[in-house]
Amino acid sequence: MPSTVIADMAYDPETQTLSVWFRPSGRRYDYLEVPAIEYDALRRSPSKGRYFNAHIRDGYPFTQSDRTEPRQRLGSPSH
Repeated sequence: MPSTVIADMAYDPETQTLSVWFRPSGRRYDYLEVPAIEYDALRRSPSKGRYFNAHIRDGYPFTQSDRTEPRQRLGSPSH
């Protein structure tokens, strides 16, 4: 079931940056210093919005990005 809060997300393990695009605004926030284990737990969670609010939102520094479009995911084919 798709999240009603999170439109998309991507994770960069090299920089430990979790990028999250929110509904309905499409705004992207980059959460810094997020361990891979935390991203994996978010990805597996049956309620991504609930998990995000409880474990990530206030637990990691973040920046708001000017970009709203999702970036190409690691391992995704180029278009």
